Amino acid sequence: MDAAAAIALEDGAHRVSVATVAMRAGLSRTSFYEYFASSSEIVAELITDELESFSHFLSEKVEGVTEPIEAISIWVSSSLEYVADGRHLLAKALSAIEISRDQSAAIAVAHRKMISSLSKPVSELGIADVPQALSLIHSATQSATTRIESGADSSREIENTRNFIVAGISTLSRR
Repeated sequence: MDAAAAIALEDGAHRVSVATVAMRAGLSRTSFYEYFASSSEIVAELITDELESFSHFLSEKVEGVTEPIEAISIWVSSSLEYVADGRHLLAKALSAIEISRDQSAAIAVAHRKMISSLSKPVSELGIADVPQALSLIHSATQSATTRIESGADSSREIENTRNFIVAGISTLSRR
């Protein structure tokens, strides 16, 4: 896994192959297949691990925050700071690799888990359609992520996106 991650970050995701990973890890190709069925399987595993790590990071940031709007604000800021700091680069690099439908489903579950730490604060605001609110938050943070990755001022993107989401969520709130 470490070898595949290093290859993706150093040389690009397209270079993650059975041969390159096995060589970097000091394994034979046949030994690689004892751990993974294909290079796309290791890529999916790396993405899932990265998303789980990101999810854990975000959950820790909002853990113990009792005010729902504050929890949402912290989640948005932390999520985008993670992106601005470059900590998501592995998942980004690997996302261009073609993977199986089953592997895509596992990655989708990991993505949903990332935003699940917002379910409770959003529910506590009395928002009728929690899944829709979570989807809107995710969409806005994805848009800001794209802008940050394209070179936009990250501090400004973080502040504007946080303010936008807090205002929108507050409008949907029945509290």
